[in-house]
Amino acid sequence: MTISVGDKVPSASVWNKNADGIDKIDFAEFCAGKTVAFFAVPGAFTPTCQEQHFPSYKENAQKLRDQGVDVIACMSVNDPFVMKAWGDLLDPEGDIMMLADGLGELANGVGLTIDASGVGLGQRAARFSMLIKDGVVASLHVEEAGAYEASAAEVMLKDL
Repeated sequence: MTISVGDKVPSASVWNKNADGIDKIDFAEFCAGKTVAFFAVPGAFTPTCQEQHFPSYKENAQKLRDQGVDVIACMSVNDPFVMKAWGDLLDPEGDIMMLADGLGELANGVGLTIDASGVGLGQRAARFSMLIKDGVVASLHVEEAGAYEASAAEVMLKDL
């Protein structure tokens, strides 16, 4: 079942690689008490994700914070090392938290997966964004297969 506006985010494990090692994070606990600008991409280093989706959040990070966002987080069904390397490349200042959903637990938990086996990627997160307020989905934008528009940071700014 796909998550909807008004639903609580699921308790699912994601990982973040930082200077101290790899932290296992319960997503529901992570979102509690915060306003989170959350976006998911099908894959780190993939063309649309790297050239359009991620940059939209990087370029609008301060505007999102000015509108009350506490944390901006990017998630992909990749391992924590890949997400760290991708974040270091695109966001050396660390404006965006890089969450690895290596097992697809969160993508499956919100019901937003795609099968990208046809291009060698396997099960992945769909491209989407969520504005989460204190663990509850305040807005949700899911892209059609192959599309990129609705989940951009510019759309999320309108939701704030």
